[in-house]
Amino acid sequence: MMSYTGVEIAPGKARETVHHRIVIVGGGTAGITVAAQLARKGIRDVAIIEPSSKHYYQPLWTLVGAGVARAEQSVRDEARYIPKGMRWVQDYAVEIDPVQQVVCTRNGTRVRYDFLIVAPGIVSDWDKIEGAREALGRNGVSTNYEYELAPRTFEFIQQTHEGIALFTMPNTAEPGYTLKCAGAPQKIAYMAADYFRRHKRPVKVIYATAGGLLFGVPEFCKVLEGVCQRYNIEVLTKHELIAVDPVRKEATFALKDKPGETRTIPFDMLHIGPPQRAPEFIRQSPLAHRDGAMVGFINVDIHTLQSPEYPNVFALGDAAGLPTSRTGAAVRKQAPVVVNNLLKVMAGKEPDKHYNGYTSCPLVTAYGRMVLAEFDYDYKPTPSLPLINTCKERYDMWLLKKYGLPFMYWNLMLRGLA
Repeated sequence: MMSYTGVEIAPGKARETVHHRIVIVGGGTAGITVAAQLARKGIRDVAIIEPSSKHYYQPLWTLVGAGVARAEQSVRDEARYIPKGMRWVQDYAVEIDPVQQVVCTRNGTRVRYDFLIVAPGIVSDWDKIEGAREALGRNGVSTNYEYELAPRTFEFIQQTHEGIALFTMPNTAEPGYTLKCAGAPQKIAYMAADYFRRHKRPVKVIYATAGGLLFGVPEFCKVLEGVCQRYNIEVLTKHELIAVDPVRKEATFALKDKPGETRTIPFDMLHIGPPQRAPEFIRQSPLAHRDGAMVGFINVDIHTLQSPEYPNVFALGDAAGLPTSRTGAAVRKQAPVVVNNLLKVMAGKEPDKHYNGYTSCPLVTAYGRMVLAEFDYDYKPTPSLPLINTCKERYDMWLLKKYGLPFMYWNLMLRGLA
């Protein structure tokens, strides 16, 4: 079999070969949701390739970073959510050969398939920011994008009594890069600003984004600009974080509208939104886009979620090359499209269900307040809750974020019921 990744198989491992009608790469939100929906339709000949023994509800990490939830509340055993009758290949996928229809794992297992669903998620590229990897977790530098570090974020917020609290958003316009839940870096900025206000601390909050806008949907951008004004948050656009010095406590930014120029900002605490991209085995795979904005992400029709080159392959979730925000809400709408269209193809028919790019971003703006941003591929607001103006900061939306969405995730979505 041709090697696309150059990843070496562990020496001395037997190259076991197994075959399943359907193989799912990834046991995160997207993979388990699809598996659960397939199980409810009576489909059992399925293998799920997922190395982690733990399953994380990552949206809760914003609240962990703000001190209103515990990290332990966001994790459960993966085994609880593998549907009965499905094989769990607990290993890393390292290569996909869509011609031979086989996925190879790190330990040498070859998992053959008739139909493939690819949902491996994305990874943080910390090495893209000089000094970031070494800085994380100390000297006031943290991120809510890591399970172990989200609690540190709140520790640093508590320890900051004056000076500058800096929050950054990466360059998601760079081809091959993205950020899951792109609103998260500003959510924690708002929560921190509210914390400093409540505790009467003279801390200057700066939100620095590589983009040109606070938020891409005008209706919600206007609301969030008002939130920034209320907290006196300084918003810096076209600022891409490129280096961190944790000893001097300085962050260096490339100025996107002034090529070649940089700016260094001192900080007392720093929260980093990391640049993220598809895993290497996806980027090197024949399934990936080879150029353009979505280079390295899985090439699928943005409506049917089917590969244009390999009709027996579908993809969803963060690693799919879809021009929409990467959130659990997006997966909830993508999963039934993948399941329906996969079953159609298995029956020799054409896919007939379409995904419109729906996603939502629960934008926490204060302790006890949230805006629910819902929109589609055209960045048009698509509210799903009747008679409720989700463009306003609301306490009931805060309750949805803190209690309703986690309940829905663990008990409905991962069980194929929502």
